[in-house]
Amino acid sequence: MFSFWLPPFFSCSWPHLHQRSSPPSTAGNGSYQADYVKVAVIADPQLMDRTSLHLPSKSLALEIAEFYTDLNMRRSFSASVLPFKPDVILFLGDYFDGGPSLSDEEWQESFTRFKHIFGLNAQGKYTNIQAYYIPGNHDIGYGGLHSLKPKVIQRYEETFGIRNYKFAVGKVDFIAVDAQTLDGHPQKHLTSQTWEFVRNVSVDDAVHPRVLLTHIPLYRPDNTYCGPDRTSPIINQRISRTVHGNTNDITYQNYVSKDSSKFLLDSIKPKLILSGHDHDQCTITHESKTGPVNEHTLGTISWQQGNLYPSFMLLSVSNSALPNGSIPQEALLTHLCYLPMQTHIYIWYIVLYVLTLLALLLWPTSSTSFWHQCWSLLGYCKQGIASILSRSETKEKDEDANYEYEMMWDAEGSMHLVKKPLNTSIVNSNERSLGERGNVVMRPTARKNTAQEADQSVNVDMGDPLTRIPPRSGKSMTKVIIQRLLRTIRALVVIAAISFR
Repeated sequence: MFSFWLPPFFSCSWPHLHQRSSPPSTAGNGSYQADYVKVAVIADPQLMDRTSLHLPSKSLALEIAEFYTDLNMRRSFSASVLPFKPDVILFLGDYFDGGPSLSDEEWQESFTRFKHIFGLNAQGKYTNIQAYYIPGNHDIGYGGLHSLKPKVIQRYEETFGIRNYKFAVGKVDFIAVDAQTLDGHPQKHLTSQTWEFVRNVSVDDAVHPRVLLTHIPLYRPDNTYCGPDRTSPIINQRISRTVHGNTNDITYQNYVSKDSSKFLLDSIKPKLILSGHDHDQCTITHESKTGPVNEHTLGTISWQQGNLYPSFMLLSVSNSALPNGSIPQEALLTHLCYLPMQTHIYIWYIVLYVLTLLALLLWPTSSTSFWHQCWSLLGYCKQGIASILSRSETKEKDEDANYEYEMMWDAEGSMHLVKKPLNTSIVNSNERSLGERGNVVMRPTARKNTAQEADQSVNVDMGDPLTRIPPRSGKSMTKVIIQRLLRTIRALVVIAAISFR
């Protein structure tokens, strides 16, 4: 219940909170105070559907998988992302798993789940947070699919908005590009439309720093090191094509091609690149005409998409300019945040479930309270410790109990104590325990009286069997079993209600 609160309270924070104060300026108090817009970045939720596990639609197994995956992402977003109170949320594509293959009805059902997971209202917006979206290959597919299903583009834009656009956050410009169409045939309408947008952006004066948003990462040589945040092996470039008429349309690719990546870097001149698609973290540096550019590929936020360590990013964007009109040097600050490992949570659930069942089924049902049981256990512990500490003293007392002392006078009238062993053949252990105390020997008459009392007590015990056996108390075994089962069911209902709140 509390593991999703760890990122906002312990392991993650906005990166600008750890930066040094900015240089002085002509502000009212004579000093310059940096101001940042808080942006949360999320990649590849990829809501599961009938295409994910090749299960029939509406089947019980598919609905269970969808329920627990949606539950995990909703908890991640509401308990780990929202407590940071972001001003803006960026989604880097792949909102549905089988978007191009879904019918219109299935698309709307998936979008309803998406709104529920990420707290959107009926219109698909936040009340006090600005959200931006870019398309992913699982939303609209690649060029090889666009010629066969042109409707998927229209459906996406009706739901999430246009695919190529520019917007400003603070004093930084963000350039959102439909990467699925970049490497298509130049004469294709969608490809030419994307490149026309890129050229128009490139001729604009870059007054503010720019961030390039692309679902598919830019080109990188094979086996490029992705940094310490990578948890899975590096996936090298793969491009699959299919023949449609006189063109070879792309059906899948890992990265944007080398030429297209170079053109984007030289045209847009970004200071930072954010991408997804790979489902795992990767941080690399590209070389461009304007200098080195960092690209952060974010891992998926879903634990069911091949990454056991889901993540999201906190991005601090400068919202202030220096007196001369320039931008602070640290205009873009990033911090990668990890979410709880869901498999560990489920393992812990199973352990607690077994312990709970054992406790509910085996705990005593008598009227003795729980705290009385605890005090009794504490008393047993004290007795055990006391017995260990007094073992040596008890041993000496036991040795003295096996002997008696007799007074003897010598010829001069002096008294001496003589230690003699007890006659074990005549006096048994029961008689010793009843007839002797310390070093004093009881008279035979006293022993006789004691034995008679013991015989009388035995005779009373061996009398009527109704008086010997106490009446049976408590409830029958059937009632006990029924009560235990009812108590177990009640407790499990309460636990389930709390866990799936």
